[in-house]
Amino acid sequence: MSALTLGQNMRYLSRAEVVNLGITRATVLEKVHQALVEHGNKRYEMPAKIGVHPYEDVFFHAMPAYIPEMKVVGAKWIECYPRNPREFNLPQTTGVLCLNDVETGVPTTLMDSTWLTAARTPAVTVLMAKKLHPGAERFGMFGAGVQGREHVRYAAEHLDSLSEIVVYDRFPEVAEKLVADLQPDVGVRLRVGTSIEQVVKECEVLSSATLVVREPMALAKSEWVSAGQTILPCDLNTFWDPEIPLRADVYITDSTEEHDLFVEMGYYPGGSPVIAAESGEVLADLKPGRTSADQLIVNSNIGMAVCDMAVAQAIHEAAEAQGAGTLLEL
Repeated sequence: MSALTLGQNMRYLSRAEVVNLGITRATVLEKVHQALVEHGNKRYEMPAKIGVHPYEDVFFHAMPAYIPEMKVVGAKWIECYPRNPREFNLPQTTGVLCLNDVETGVPTTLMDSTWLTAARTPAVTVLMAKKLHPGAERFGMFGAGVQGREHVRYAAEHLDSLSEIVVYDRFPEVAEKLVADLQPDVGVRLRVGTSIEQVVKECEVLSSATLVVREPMALAKSEWVSAGQTILPCDLNTFWDPEIPLRADVYITDSTEEHDLFVEMGYYPGGSPVIAAESGEVLADLKPGRTSADQLIVNSNIGMAVCDMAVAQAIHEAAEAQGAGTLLEL
């Protein structure tokens, strides 16, 4: 393939081409950690998400970001249709991401962002789980779709003390398939949870990647949660009883600005928790995370464009090195 010529063409990468670049989870973790530390130090530009909502359970988000230290700028356009897998045999989440040259502004790479989104989200979860709850032995995962699968892979590889990952999905056969598919490839025991209550009560660290709706579903009840647990939702205020973040000893979010925007949009009808820190501030050791073993900590990471751009940079660099994709004229 011909080399990219700045201002004359751009590289397009399909979903399969992105996957086939062979980017490792270690690389994703490194890039996401760097982006979060930059965010924690306020060395970034990233407006809060703007979006449209054609249906009550659906969103489209436009997510631009610039990280000066990493010399990366771009934007992701992503949607989430929870009914896609069962009604249309299509992914729940799809999207595209465009990277631009920082110096000249011209677009350099347009890529499918499905793999990227599925990779950066669990990377944030496990980076924060390791920081907030070192030594955890049981990790509970609610949702066994694409995000759930990647959470299991990342947690098994990165959380050194884990002995077991317990998976729950509203469709038991989906959770069972996840366990059957992934158990041969991971060194941690995988088990299907029999109920939400059981998983909440058994695991020290818990995450959820279900759907995002304005009215909380409150499927995980506050009375099941105990002191010393760490809860890391990826689905805003949907899955967990709204009382849980309100009673948490420490409430952390990835972006205060984006959190406040979701509050204004009605996603926290019971009121907003008091934010103690942002995820990047904790990873950068600018603010404390857990300071005692009996603290209940909730860390909501809904997803930030700085993490997308950091992983996209790794994809761009690998594609340039391997000559992957198709060059399109500008």
